[in-house]
Amino acid sequence: MTDVHSGVNGVSLPDPLHAVVLELERHADAGGWDQPPALYALVDTAELLAAEPGLADQVGISAEDLEPGSITPVEQESIGDAPLDETLARIAWPDSVLGCALVQEVLVLPPDAEDSRPDDADPVEWAAGHADRREVRMVAGVLRDGTSACALRMRPQDATEATEVVYGADLAPNLVVALRATLD
Repeated sequence: MTDVHSGVNGVSLPDPLHAVVLELERHADAGGWDQPPALYALVDTAELLAAEPGLADQVGISAEDLEPGSITPVEQESIGDAPLDETLARIAWPDSVLGCALVQEVLVLPPDAEDSRPDDADPVEWAAGHADRREVRMVAGVLRDGTSACALRMRPQDATEATEVVYGADLAPNLVVALRATLD
């Protein structure tokens, strides 16, 4: 369950979706790196507790304790190894789902790296072997009302490197568009 007012470094977040996205990033971070993508349905917490009264006792919260508009992420079954765009194209959510979120790890390269890729090189293999590649954990969430939120964390290159979470509404625009399409 997410408190709307939880934030980053004591800063309040603009809406419940940002809070959920950051909660999902913290959850993924606790599990470490090299995790498969994880897809979540985002549901109204009050409606979830009304439908599942025993859940409130399990997590130690009552409907009276909830912030208005609280959202709960519900992890879905594994999305498998198929290309992400194909997988998301097959997903449709029932009306009771307010939105969805995806946690995934991706490789990123410096902006000018693409200029040096040989024409015959497989883009994925080439990127995986590039000396300047970085791994990023990306969390993107969208709601039916069009709200989006993203969080990114770079994988540390060694045990001494500290990492911070960057968050905002438009850090992964293509992923946001693909997730929104699952809500149509």
